[in-house]
Amino acid sequence: MRIPLSLFALASACASAALALDLKGRVQWTPQCPSLHELGQTKVVLDDGKLRGGVTRDGSFVIPDVPAGTYILSVIAHDHQFEPMRIDVFESDTLPEVRPYFPGTPLSPAAPATLPYPIVLSARAKNDYFVPRESFNVLAMFKNPMMMMMLGAGVLVLLMPTLMKNMDPEVLEDFKERQAKMANIQSSLQSGDLASGFSQLLAAGDEPKAAASGPSKGASSGGAKQRGGKNKRR
Repeated sequence: MRIPLSLFALASACASAALALDLKGRVQWTPQCPSLHELGQTKVVLDDGKLRGGVTRDGSFVIPDVPAGTYILSVIAHDHQFEPMRIDVFESDTLPEVRPYFPGTPLSPAAPATLPYPIVLSARAKNDYFVPRESFNVLAMFKNPMMMMMLGAGVLVLLMPTLMKNMDPEVLEDFKERQAKMANIQSSLQSGDLASGFSQLLAAGDEPKAAASGPSKGASSGGAKQRGGKNKRR
């Protein structure tokens, strides 16, 4: 006589239901979380929501039909933080074992310390989502790199007249000429005359080379004249 597969499935489902356990516990009210109104909508879940249960007015909760196995119990609450726990449910009639759990630690081997059953949960801390507005701080402004650059530029502007008074007259004239040339180049570029502006930039770049090569040519010609005079004397 053959037994249909549906009968096997029904028998296995009944056996698993008979071995399943209703996991019970309660939330202990504390000054940080004195009532359900303060706690708000909260769910007690196993393994990130595989099984779950709600919290009643007196703080108790029930997660129904928990099969045998090892689970991580956590509390999903908006305004409060709870410590996760490790729950070991057995196939026999023995009570589940409750152990503290630290996220990231392996499940095997189990911690030797156990906690009482039914499970007792208490809020560890209250979430504070309010970020206070920062007050005005003068020292924080001066720590800003842009503010330090602006201060440095302001100090240079204030000290520029004193520096120009103490400069050598020839250096001062050269500085004024360079400023005038840069002003002409900027005005040309701003007016849209790019060809004139780039030609002035190239001419300004060639002037130092010409000034450096001038004294060397003069020195070489002077040396040649002196050698020519010596040869005539001989």
